[in-house]
Amino acid sequence: MKKLFLGLGLVAGTFAFAQTGPSFGIKGGINVASISKDGYDDAKSKVGFAGGLFVNVPVSEQFSIQPEVMYSQMGSKVTNSVSGTVLGNTYEARSTAKLNLDYVTVPIMFQFRATPAFYIEAGPEFGFLTSAKAKDINTTYVNGSPENSSTNTSEDMKDSFSGFNMGAALGLGYDITPNFGINARYVAGFTDINKKDSNTDGNTSLQNDGNKNRNNTFQAGVYFKF
Repeated sequence: MKKLFLGLGLVAGTFAFAQTGPSFGIKGGINVASISKDGYDDAKSKVGFAGGLFVNVPVSEQFSIQPEVMYSQMGSKVTNSVSGTVLGNTYEARSTAKLNLDYVTVPIMFQFRATPAFYIEAGPEFGFLTSAKAKDINTTYVNGSPENSSTNTSEDMKDSFSGFNMGAALGLGYDITPNFGINARYVAGFTDINKKDSNTDGNTSLQNDGNKNRNNTFQAGVYFKF
């Protein structure tokens, strides 16, 4: 009888371990990114892509750790316009400047399952800059209709920005099925995105007259577990 109970215990333990083993997956969605307004008072949010791979490692029935490797498009945009009326026609000159900052990010999320399907999460996110480009778009409107448009060639700005970014993430998610779900997350940046000027005391940035700016990002998307 003791051997029977011992055998059942070993089988149950093996089954439980299999049920709580690590699971791999992919995820993708959108970023609604912005930059803190210290010196960028006219900056607005811009929409980009976020996607990558993750592994979810349960440590108990309710808690798990989820490291991720993501490609994340951040930055901001500024739109200005000037309008007037000439001979009964309304003219508007509108210019849009976009700053596109692309990162490979490594979030490490600590997840708590309030129910078997619903969870909340929090953790640090580390980012590594892969590309930084600025682009201007100028458009003239006559009586509300676009008359002509010009796009300036993208300018490489990578040397003006820090190669490392760090923030804190807070989010939630829901498993629609055991393998498919939705997730939303807000990431607040901690570090200055501007590269420091080596000729100063380290408190002045090369860009933006010494102001410090941070990435802030809202993410929403879907994920699939294999």
